Amino acid sequence: QVQLEESGGGLVQAGDSLRLACTASERIVGASSVGWFRQAPGKEREFIATIRYGDGTTMYTDAVKGRWRISRDYATKSVYLQMNTLSPEDTALYLCASGGPVLSKSPAEYDNWGRGTQVTVSS
Repeated sequence: QVQLEESGGGLVQAGDSLRLACTASERIVGASSVGWFRQAPGKEREFIATIRYGDGTTMYTDAVKGRWRISRDYATKSVYLQMNTLSPEDTALYLCASGGPVLSKSPAEYDNWGRGTQVTVSS
């Protein structure tokens, strides 16, 4: 099974930007979707964005549309999440996961998860 590893998290100030990377251990099948989620302590896992790896079709949660961007790079076998104008409410563990070809906001539709990267935004 392809292993996914997140990177790029850290401690930033409100208004800053971060780019997270989800890097696969081997080639991701084109029909797969790769999604980004986040989970804050005591809260449910929350969908952020997903991309169909082969054709680049994307879907976002309304809260980040126009502010954050998901993309993929074949050469690096990575899916990126560019996060702009961060706020303390964005503090969470950010996880990526791969799933089937149908783009979905539900964590249950993703069967292969990374361990996450922590993003902390100070005010």
